[in-house]
Amino acid sequence: MMSKANPLTILCVSSYEKGQEFLRTCKGMGCRVLLLTLEKLRNANWPKECIDEIFTMPEDLPLQHLIHTVSYMARSRPIDRIVALDEFDMENVSALREHLRLPGMGLTTVRYFRDKLAMRGGAREAGILVPEFAQVLNYENLREFMTRVPGPWLLKPRSQAAGIGMKKIHEAAELWPWLDRLGDQQSFYLLEQFVPGNVYHVDSVVSEREVVFAEAHAYGAPPLEVAHQGGVFTTRTLPRESADAKNLLEINRKLLKGLSMVRGVTHAEFLKAHADGKFYFIEVAARVGGAYIAEVIEAASGINLWREWARLEVGTGKQAYELPRVRDDYAGVILSLARQEQPDTSAYNDPEIVYRVAKYHHAGFVLKAAKPERIQELLDSYADRFREEFLATQPVPDKPSA
Repeated sequence: MMSKANPLTILCVSSYEKGQEFLRTCKGMGCRVLLLTLEKLRNANWPKECIDEIFTMPEDLPLQHLIHTVSYMARSRPIDRIVALDEFDMENVSALREHLRLPGMGLTTVRYFRDKLAMRGGAREAGILVPEFAQVLNYENLREFMTRVPGPWLLKPRSQAAGIGMKKIHEAAELWPWLDRLGDQQSFYLLEQFVPGNVYHVDSVVSEREVVFAEAHAYGAPPLEVAHQGGVFTTRTLPRESADAKNLLEINRKLLKGLSMVRGVTHAEFLKAHADGKFYFIEVAARVGGAYIAEVIEAASGINLWREWARLEVGTGKQAYELPRVRDDYAGVILSLARQEQPDTSAYNDPEIVYRVAKYHHAGFVLKAAKPERIQELLDSYADRFREEFLATQPVPDKPSA
């Protein structure tokens, strides 16, 4: 158990500015909090009153150098836990845990939550439907796949997010120039059948292999479509008694059990195919969902995923976890790139607005209501207005940027 004389030291690693509530919660629980982030983020909006020491690293620091850096830090300060606040740091942090022999997800398990090829195989083994897919490795196997599985197909990086680096392939002849361009990087991709449908996500809290909290949500336009074609992003809490919500929660439970998730938070995406009405697994990450999804969940349920994740990490199975009381309101978010640097959203004054996005060249709100129909009504109305008043588009990047 942690004491004032011997506080638990938790090292948080992040290449992005996020997880402020995680840091605050760890400090509030009596931890000594260390933050390792990029040099350019040293003066970002971190809760510095909750951080005992901030360390910085250059971008694209090789893993071996990161291990040397953290091992050097550990010479003069004990490190009891290491946590990646962002998905793109998860593999490096898992390697650090294994090198320092610390509790938490190791490299084998983290693959199921970072590598789209591994997670698809794991989901299929758990009896969950997945779109047909093939590893980009053997060319004869790829030819057989494209002969057997009708196009179009998606060429996907195995370890990216938000549609970054993804290409839609309409004919078999289109694939080979892309693979030539990728060169030695092509084995880090997979080829998957494009299945038209509506996209959903389930966000969970897991304690000792049990899903203790989960909420099902429906995106408006599919995130891949918004990322590549532009548009207004929305998501909303599904009616909790609906058949779709119940099915999604059960599939999500089977998925996380099959992928050996022990504790933490997850963000999983599923697709309900237009052709057969069945749910298919798309991807899962062991992190808090982006695009203000955490704020949506807190508005609807009172559960702050960053806070609960911190409690689970600090306890690490040694302290009984108890979920706070859950509310049953409904919430949603609308978000878009804006032509204006600081868009004027003062004309939007409905009482359901509980959070206004304050970010350059973005317009957005989190909405809360007692009934799901009111959330849907507002999102539909606001989406039309956003397209007229704010909407801007930009190409999806080939790689993430901090």
